Amino acid sequence: MKITRLTTFIVPPRWCFLKIETDAGIDGWGEPVLEGRASTVAAAVEELADYLVGKDPRAVEDHWNVLYRGGFYRGGGIHMSALAGIDQALWDIKGKALGCSVSSLLGGDVRQRIRVYSWIGGDRPADTAAAAQRAVAQGFTAVKMNGTEEMQYVDTHDKVDRCLQNVAAVREAVGPNVGIGIDFHGRVHRPMAKVLIRALEPFNPMFIEEPVLSEHEEALRELARISAVPIALGERLYSRWDFKRVLAGGYADIIQPDPSHSGGITETRKIAAMAEAYDVALALHCPLGPIALAANLQLDGVCYNAFIQEQSLGIHYNAANDLLDYVSNREVFDYHDGMVAIPQGPGLGIQVNEDYVRERAAEGHRWRNPVWRHKDGSVAEW
Repeated sequence: MKITRLTTFIVPPRWCFLKIETDAGIDGWGEPVLEGRASTVAAAVEELADYLVGKDPRAVEDHWNVLYRGGFYRGGGIHMSALAGIDQALWDIKGKALGCSVSSLLGGDVRQRIRVYSWIGGDRPADTAAAAQRAVAQGFTAVKMNGTEEMQYVDTHDKVDRCLQNVAAVREAVGPNVGIGIDFHGRVHRPMAKVLIRALEPFNPMFIEEPVLSEHEEALRELARISAVPIALGERLYSRWDFKRVLAGGYADIIQPDPSHSGGITETRKIAAMAEAYDVALALHCPLGPIALAANLQLDGVCYNAFIQEQSLGIHYNAANDLLDYVSNREVFDYHDGMVAIPQGPGLGIQVNEDYVRERAAEGHRWRNPVWRHKDGSVAEW
C-alpha cells in the first residue's frame, strides 16, 4: 500500500480537513488546523506531503519521526498541527486496513465512554445561568465558561465582582454536583489571577483553565500553592518536550493537549502517559470538528488518566456549520447521560461525507480570533 495524494479542505466554520489517499483504495481523514491559521497549516501539510507520497502509510511511528526530526526547525503550532492531522489520517488508514478501531491498535479500550462538558456563554449572569441550565437539561454533568473578559495587569474590582456574579449564578442554577470549569483563557496576569483564584474557591470549580499563560511558570507555581482549585492548562503546548517542564514543575493538576495541535494521536498518547506518571489528569482540548473529536475519543479510550472530554456541539463558533454536519454516521457520537461513547468502527470510527466537505470547501472560511484592546488602547489578551 502506497500513499498517492494528500488533499486539504478549508471548511466552515473554522476548520481544515485532510484526506490521504492510497493506491489500495483506502482513504484516511485528519483535522490539521490551528484556529485562525488554517491556510498556513494547510500549506505546511503540502510541504510535508513531498516526503509522504509513495510511502507505505502504515509505518506511522517512523513517518512521525521523519516529519518531526527531518526538519532542522521543528515544533510550534503550525508544524505540530500539520503533523497532527497527517498522523490522525495515517492511523485512520491503518485501522481501516485492518478492520479495527485506532484504540484497539493502541492496546484496547480501558473505558467504553467518557464524560463530556458543554461550553456555555453569555455576558450577563442570567444569560450564563440559563445556558448552564439548558446544558444540564440536555444531560451534561459539566460545563465550562469564560471567567472574565479582558483584564489589565492590575485592574478594578468591578471585573472581579462580575466574574464572581457569573460563576455564582451558574452554581446556583445547576446545584452543587455539576462540574464548572472556569477558563481564564490566558487573559489574566499574575496580580489579578491571585485575587480571582482565591475568590472563586467557595464555588468549588471543577478546574480553572489557563489562570495565566503557560509560559509563566513562576506564577503558576505560586497559584498552585495558594488555592486547592485544580489548575488545567496545555492547549497552547505542542509536544512532550513542552509538557515535560510543566509536569516536572508540579503546578498542573490537569493537562489539556489538543490532538489536532500536539502532534496527533502518536504524540498525544506519549504526553498522556507522561502525565499519568506524575498522577496528573487528562482532559483533551477539542473545540473543533468531527474528525478531531473522533481522534480525541480514540485516545480517551486508551488513556487511563482521561476523565473528561471537551467537544464543540452547539458551541458559539459553529454558526455556519456544526459538529455533525460533515459525517454520514451522525449516530457515532452517542451522547447519553453526560457521556459519549468511544467510536468502535474501523479507524477513527467516523464516515466523512466527502461530497458535503467539497461543497463547503468551495466557500471556505477566513476565521480570525477577535483583537481586543484595553481602555488605554493597548492590545489585550483574547
